[in-house]
Amino acid sequence: MGPADLALLYTPGVAEPCREIAARPEAVYEYTGKGNLVAVISDGTAVLGLGDIGPEAGLPVMEGKALLFKEFAGIDAVPLVLGTKDSAVLIATIKALAPSFGAINLEDISAPRCFEVEKALQDALEIPVFHDDQHGTAIVVLAALTNAARKVGKEFSSLKTVVNGAGAAGTAITRLLLAAGLKDVTVCDRMGILRAGDSTLNQAMADLASVTNSRRQSGDLAAALAGADVFIGVSAPGVLTPEHVKSMAPRSVIFAMANPEPEIRPSEALAAGAALVATGRSDFPDQINNVLAFPGVFRGALAVRARRITEPMKLAAARAIAALAGTGPEGANAIVPSAFHRELAFQVAFAVASAALEDGVAARRLDRSALVQTIQQGLIEAGAHRVLRTKHHLVQTGAASRRIQERIGEGLVRMGFLNQERLDEILALQASGDRRLFGEIALALGFIDFDTLIDYLRRPGGSP
Repeated sequence: MGPADLALLYTPGVAEPCREIAARPEAVYEYTGKGNLVAVISDGTAVLGLGDIGPEAGLPVMEGKALLFKEFAGIDAVPLVLGTKDSAVLIATIKALAPSFGAINLEDISAPRCFEVEKALQDALEIPVFHDDQHGTAIVVLAALTNAARKVGKEFSSLKTVVNGAGAAGTAITRLLLAAGLKDVTVCDRMGILRAGDSTLNQAMADLASVTNSRRQSGDLAAALAGADVFIGVSAPGVLTPEHVKSMAPRSVIFAMANPEPEIRPSEALAAGAALVATGRSDFPDQINNVLAFPGVFRGALAVRARRITEPMKLAAARAIAALAGTGPEGANAIVPSAFHRELAFQVAFAVASAALEDGVAARRLDRSALVQTIQQGLIEAGAHRVLRTKHHLVQTGAASRRIQERIGEGLVRMGFLNQERLDEILALQASGDRRLFGEIALALGFIDFDTLIDYLRRPGGSP
């Protein structure tokens, strides 16, 4: 860096974008990194399965989350832990920090305070505020249950479901399942079934009780589970017994998501008669993990500068995740895709952004081609190339690679997806030294969309 560079990057050159933003505030997205920057914020009061361990002890989790944002969605993220448990202070501090960021990811804040904090911030800010412990978990559970119902041969809307755990995750799961069309949901906490009119419940639990337990049951978890089709656990290790599972309806579904030890071990649940078992652990099949959702959700929300993440956006994310299950490295029988599925981040982002546009919360209006290009560019520039790791990545150097790219282009022209002029433009870019692969260039230029490219590459004869 020389004096000329310094003058451009700092003073006096930096004054020009400052003046432009002062005159036109939305220009901050053009001249700064705000549009690709997320704050990952916690107070350390509900960290993983460890509880209230404090902000410093929670910091490794926030750092890990920031790395996942970058790795899976190409999003820059800043881990922040705040040394207060006062909800009003949390809210005021995050509001004061918000101008630097394109979105806020709340993490590991204890219930019921997390509900108050999220609502107050979302009401006050014009950027998405998303408590991932709530909504990321709910999105992935909905995706998994959608496929689980099909696999056990039951109608989704008719599933008699018990959610064990009435904290942040349990509340969000219940509300999203109801929004998706589930009709019979009963919620339990350590004291038993939540019932409307119970004066011992806090306000969040009372609100939840008012929209669940339509059969007006009372009693403990065992009473709730008798004849149930589904158990969803976001509670504590070992609370679900083989006897509980045996009392459930035939071909029952168990999501035992307590971490690090689930409510019941899969082997025990299957031996007791469950047809399908999923957990929150990576060493068992069908891991129900927030990383399936939040990278794509934020990538999509940022692409259209959504002001908030709405229920239709969450439902769209769940549908996108469910549709990919069984099409990647996770295997054909999976009910959720692998976190390393090559299309996951893109498909979730596209679904979320499209829903934001339809829901009227997008500040940036993009047509389909521009939306594909914007999302794809965000992934490519940051090195998150999973969405493009298709058959055209088999050979990447030398004459063989060039011929592979030419054959892909010729095939797309033959199928009517590209015209000859666009094919020649892409090949000219590659000949000039552009190191991107054919599909990446075609997507970045908006000549084709992601679905078209993947569809072609999956066809017999579509591979090199």
